[in-house]
Amino acid sequence: MSTGRLTQVFEQCKQEGRSALISYLTAGDPNLASSRELLLTLAEHSDIIEIGMPFSDPMADGPVIQAASERALAAGTHISDVFALTSTVRQAYPDLGIVLMGYANVPYTMGFEAFAEKASAAGADGVLIVDIPPEEGAICDDALKNHGLARILLLSPTSTDERIQLACTHGSGFIYYVSLAGITGADIGDMAEIKCKVDHIKAMSEMPVCVGFGVKTPAQAHDVAQFSDGVVVGSHFVSHIAQAADPANIKAALSASAQQMRQAVAAHE
Repeated sequence: MSTGRLTQVFEQCKQEGRSALISYLTAGDPNLASSRELLLTLAEHSDIIEIGMPFSDPMADGPVIQAASERALAAGTHISDVFALTSTVRQAYPDLGIVLMGYANVPYTMGFEAFAEKASAAGADGVLIVDIPPEEGAICDDALKNHGLARILLLSPTSTDERIQLACTHGSGFIYYVSLAGITGADIGDMAEIKCKVDHIKAMSEMPVCVGFGVKTPAQAHDVAQFSDGVVVGSHFVSHIAQAADPANIKAALSASAQQMRQAVAAHE
């Protein structure tokens, strides 16, 4: 598709006076049939959904999402399945923002041009490749741009002004601000410090700035939503899959959790 849909999502949220809820699940977790239902359930309550491309060595992810990748790969999930799931979600939710998130090995093995073509055809709006920094973007930038896909880049608490500018120059869609110097699922950092950094990035960028890593509770989501354009919730949602004693309960638990998060990011002080 094009980066226009992401822009429309953030504009709509701004008009409604709220932050966007950006939700994550790993494709194929715990298996393809269940993953399809869970992604559709989460999409119902989200503004943007990140669909994780399972990988054997997800180095930026904590134990919860690492385990999700392991379950998905054990279930036989292939990149073609990721595209098929993306297409299913797109058909059900035409206005939803969809971002594919993962590591460089998958698109590199396919070839970035082929990957971008298939991702766009499936209905993705953007791609977040965790281990390709802005400086190395020549390997994928043209392919993503040729197929109308945003290249979403990460910034962190240690990002210098030079690096912020680099991300603003080479990135598109939105800036993903990692709230802590660590892996996904860790405890969120000091909220005042996060706000200070987000405000600083906003002063340097015209793109929306979204905050992720460490948002586990509706209260945290609410606090982050007061100063960010989007709140990313990942490990919290994924944890429902691992914790469910009865797989039949996962969908209901995920739906209830997503509704709580959606209400939290929409609430005003």
